[in-house]
Amino acid sequence: MMKWRLAMASLVALALAGCGHAPKGENGDDWPDYDGPGTTHFSPLDQINAGNVGRLGLAWHYDIDVGASSLTAPVAVDGVLYFAAGSSIVHALDATTGKLLWTYDTHTREKAGDKLRGAWGSRGIAFANGRVFTGTLDGRLIALDAKTGKLDWEVQTTEGPNDGRYISGAPWVYKGKVVIGHGGADYAPVRGYVTAYDQATGKQAWRFYTVPGDPKKGFENKAMAMAAKTWKGEWWKYGGGATVWNAMAYDPELNRLYIGTGNGTPWNQKIRSPGGGDNLFVCSIVALDADTGDYIWHYQTNPGETWDFNSDMDIELADLTIDGKKRPVILHAPKNGFFYVIDRRDGKLISAKNYVPVSWAKGIDPKTGRPIENPEARFPGGKAQIVYPSPFGAHNIEAMSFNPATGLVYIPAMDQGRVYVDPPGKLADWKFLSGQRISNGIGTPPPDLKPRAATSFLLAWDPVHQREAWRIPLQGVRGGGGTATTAGNLVLEGRGSGQFTILAADSGKQLWSFDAALAKQGAQPYAERCATCHGANGLSGGAAPDLLRSPMPLDFATFKQVVHDGILVSRGMPHFEELPDSELRAIMNYLRQRAREVQATPVKKPPADDRGQ
Repeated sequence: MMKWRLAMASLVALALAGCGHAPKGENGDDWPDYDGPGTTHFSPLDQINAGNVGRLGLAWHYDIDVGASSLTAPVAVDGVLYFAAGSSIVHALDATTGKLLWTYDTHTREKAGDKLRGAWGSRGIAFANGRVFTGTLDGRLIALDAKTGKLDWEVQTTEGPNDGRYISGAPWVYKGKVVIGHGGADYAPVRGYVTAYDQATGKQAWRFYTVPGDPKKGFENKAMAMAAKTWKGEWWKYGGGATVWNAMAYDPELNRLYIGTGNGTPWNQKIRSPGGGDNLFVCSIVALDADTGDYIWHYQTNPGETWDFNSDMDIELADLTIDGKKRPVILHAPKNGFFYVIDRRDGKLISAKNYVPVSWAKGIDPKTGRPIENPEARFPGGKAQIVYPSPFGAHNIEAMSFNPATGLVYIPAMDQGRVYVDPPGKLADWKFLSGQRISNGIGTPPPDLKPRAATSFLLAWDPVHQREAWRIPLQGVRGGGGTATTAGNLVLEGRGSGQFTILAADSGKQLWSFDAALAKQGAQPYAERCATCHGANGLSGGAAPDLLRSPMPLDFATFKQVVHDGILVSRGMPHFEELPDSELRAIMNYLRQRAREVQATPVKKPPADDRGQ
């Protein structure tokens, strides 16, 4: 069992002294895709449990030095760990020793050029039938031989590498098919869709569009004709949005694929659909026939959405006993702050309750499933309003998980608001990206509109009774990484502080925490050789560059050239030829750890614009 987000530029493996392995089989030993052996980020393994987790220790580590983002979700099959990092560079490691078996460079950066959304990297990959599947930021889907890392096939899933679409999310695999979506609706006139391909050949099996196109060109199916009735104006000129850039779920019992869709393009409905309308299938869960891609049902969390409250967050499938009856359900905690329990047979709402404070709606009507909106939240007349949650959402890309033994869902949650207002000038003159949207970027909010300080926390939520079980406050405005949970009564989470933490799933009690050993080892050589110029504890006083803001500690080759080889001696940077590679790596990890600690310190300034896609 190995499942956590790699939010730092080093991968660590942990071993439990004296603990053997379970026999191979369909018992959870493998984690072949984004959401695990099932669809809930849950491992049925219990060899590591609340009673012995304290014996965990570092087995090996591997530095990820490919640049760009290393925030991803690895998969593990037959003793091999696979992950993609940076610009979709796929790695295979021996899970026992950490030995690199192979890498495959998709050459994404060269193909995508200067339009690459490089900050987001590759959030996940998938394994099926001896192949590793990955999407790329320039819109390709790639299949690799899992043993050799050699290219099997690739296909361009978008209309071109520069059509505004890109892939940052994981593929989904089932029954010989691999399904992929894309992002891009925040930055270009993009019409969302998902596409299924044959795993063996890469041949397209089906495609489902998530919003209707130009009516004059006809509609692809009855679902698009139905959806078109919920739009106003000439929406197709803006693309429409509703991109499937993150979560899906395959339901083998009903042979359905559930997809989560994103915000409309642009966010502000007054621009994209003047006159209102539900704007299907924006901010929805849509159920499709897994074989054909045909529409079955939908549930829309935000009809006519205007705040970037998309529904691309986890879609987790479970069986819950509700009012004495066992029901197959979808568990969903999208950005808008409400937790939804939906019957996955027909898409009908069972219950919904806000899991953080919200201001855009008073609640969800249990009869219609529609939100009871606060009209002021739509900033009528262009008057600025504070809306909770913010476009970062109450829950974003960080995976939640469900433990059937405790009956609890574990959500990396946030409480923060944002000022929304129409862009300056005439709405008809709106251009990407001048004002999609929110106050920062299009002016200073009025002095009387000040959102309260943002917080983040790990929330344990009871979906049957729609109530909080426990919570753990976290550092920073977005302090929690994705979660996984196990039959050993454990919840695992990486955090923005750089810690890998394991909690008791039933109570939230912290059982174990790990800071990278190399970071601790690097503190002393840093103090001896670096602190005089670069500041104690990495806090620069201005005498030399601020290393906590520098990308140099993210790449070992560059770091060694500067610190060991002395390529910057002419600029006043001394070199330390006596330092072995082991100490250089330790100093690098120390600087990374310090950067995370400083970044996690609460600040008043709004966080960087990474809302999800």
